[in-house]
Amino acid sequence: MTGKEQFAAEEGLQKLTDYIDEIKDLLSSDLWGNIFLNCSKNEVLIFWLLYRKKEVNMSEIAEYIHVPLNTATGIVGRMEKSGLIERTRSEQDKRIVLIRFSAKGLAQFQRLIGELMHYASGILRVLTPEEMRLLESMMDKARDVLKQEKKKEETGKKVRRITIE
Repeated sequence: MTGKEQFAAEEGLQKLTDYIDEIKDLLSSDLWGNIFLNCSKNEVLIFWLLYRKKEVNMSEIAEYIHVPLNTATGIVGRMEKSGLIERTRSEQDKRIVLIRFSAKGLAQFQRLIGELMHYASGILRVLTPEEMRLLESMMDKARDVLKQEKKKEETGKKVRRITIE
């Protein structure tokens, strides 16, 4: 990276951090205090999966959040203890445990989605059609960069072989 590119990157990072500092106080304290229900990344991903599919088994959760089954079981256990999700046995196969939102968890998730939609629609309402196209293009480019970085990470990982004597 050249000195000019380094300066531009640092300037961009500074603008982003300044922007976050400015808007953090503009969000309602209710939304900010409860954003994603004070959950971990994996818990939020589980919420999103449940919101989309309504009901999933433990293997689907583990695969979706890219963790071993025992790790997914621990996360689901904490979420169940908080009253946000519930486990039930499948009617077709009693060996299968199904996970779904509890009434409390669904209500909280829907409230959060409503808050986020309120803010997003307010922001999108003031954008011109050209600004909307530009925003979409920028989001596509950001996604593509993240995909490239993920691909680099995956190809850079090497399997460590241990010789057993």
